[in-house]
Amino acid sequence: MRLAVLSDVHGNSPALDAVLEDLARHSFDAVLCLGDHVSGPIDPAGAAERLMGLGALCIQGNHDRWVLDAQGARAGAVDIFARNLLTPTQIEWLAGQGAEARLGTDIYLCHGAPQGDEIPWLDNFYKGRTTTLPSEAEVTSAALGLTADVMLCGHTHVPRTVRLRDGRLIVNPGSVGMQLVRGSPDAHYAILEQRRAGWQTALVAIPYDTEAAARMAEANGFPQWAEAIRFGWAGPEHLF
Repeated sequence: MRLAVLSDVHGNSPALDAVLEDLARHSFDAVLCLGDHVSGPIDPAGAAERLMGLGALCIQGNHDRWVLDAQGARAGAVDIFARNLLTPTQIEWLAGQGAEARLGTDIYLCHGAPQGDEIPWLDNFYKGRTTTLPSEAEVTSAALGLTADVMLCGHTHVPRTVRLRDGRLIVNPGSVGMQLVRGSPDAHYAILEQRRAGWQTALVAIPYDTEAAARMAEANGFPQWAEAIRFGWAGPEHLF
């Protein structure tokens, strides 16, 4: 079995197009999308249209919840911007997704961690967004009660794989559309493949026209996003 795993597109259709072009070079049994699909200042409706066309197994992220509740206290400017551009069909598609999902018995999907979509699993988030792995006890405790061989998460935008002592694999594919404090603006996704020895992971980084995407963000009234899109260094405190 071969799976493509995408997360955190954040409405960046140019980045998503680059990933989809790379996906077309391979054959996959399924495409999995881990949430935060549309919230961003570039092309929310275009990103939704592309994702809907994949027939992928998708779950909601925290920003998807806030897009759907655009009048709520948690919704930010990019969430409201995205909601105003989505069609009724796209809103229905987004609302129909759950907070977690399974593909068969082997694969578990969540956005942040099993305990919630705003909880970072493998990396710190707003606490300085370091890329330092939390303690083994913290990582392992979040997986208690899960029987899946592979557990997928996003949210932090940092690609990482962790194999627990019992052999279970945790994978964060990184972000398709928004690199934060990464030093790389490339679009990221993961390929999972089941081999005789077990599941193996490839973390893939795809270059794309970041200048065009940055200019779209600026034209839509979000110049603060341009730095992160172009260069991948800006922190989340400047964006959300």
